[in-house]
Amino acid sequence: MSATTNTGEEAQLTQTIEMFEIITQSQPQDYQSLEILKEAYLKLGRTQEAVKTSKRIADAYVQLGQLSSAILEYETILQRDAHDKDALAAMAEIESKANSLSATASDAERVSDNHQKKVPGKTPAQTDTIDDGRQAMFKIFVESKLITAGDFEICWNTPSLTDAPEKIFDPFVQLLAEKGLTPLDKSLRLILDRSRLGYLFLEKYDVDMELARSFPRETCQRWCVLPFDRMSKSVLVATANPFNKQAALELQKATPHRILWYIVPPLEITKVLRKVFR
Repeated sequence: MSATTNTGEEAQLTQTIEMFEIITQSQPQDYQSLEILKEAYLKLGRTQEAVKTSKRIADAYVQLGQLSSAILEYETILQRDAHDKDALAAMAEIESKANSLSATASDAERVSDNHQKKVPGKTPAQTDTIDDGRQAMFKIFVESKLITAGDFEICWNTPSLTDAPEKIFDPFVQLLAEKGLTPLDKSLRLILDRSRLGYLFLEKYDVDMELARSFPRETCQRWCVLPFDRMSKSVLVATANPFNKQAALELQKATPHRILWYIVPPLEITKVLRKVFR
């Protein structure tokens, strides 16, 4: 154990490791969960496990096509051990891939720039409307022909930003399930596939209730989101709609730390929110 941790912190970090090892085994490309796992290992002074996790992070980046992020992760490993054979071999392979893709990427960027110059309409400066994830969810559920546009309108709620919510608003996927339009597990799988985020069973997690209460009640109830833990410079937040930029914006105003979304079944979120904001 690291000299900077006490017995209580060690127990919490051990629980974090157990939970996130399970998550990352079933979701090996969930790099944000791997980052949390690495941080926990480092805090406990378990350097060997931290390095192994760092390699898993780099591999996840490679699988997702984020080669520059993978290179940075391997460089971190090499700063600790300049002769790490796995990291050196992986770096050489990644740099070869990056060089072969660079010309194609440059061409794509030029095409994109030309297209943006030619297309009239709204400009990026137009930010009057909130982005609560509606457009992303519409693409997932309607444009894929899973539900009709009419069903979408029935189940999509846009809460008021000025009036304080009197209750926790049920997320879109919960309403879809209650109306028999799409089973909840199927909706969550679709969102996981699109967002590439981690899935977590909140009922098995030791939620930091005081942390949750440090965030605005209105935000948590309006968007059915729950900040449930903090790891280093990140706050972990449970949601059923990770595309909700307005919720992220409101949460970010309440903390200097980075917000990390985790997909959680809505009823588990509401159950804990009722305990937090009694």
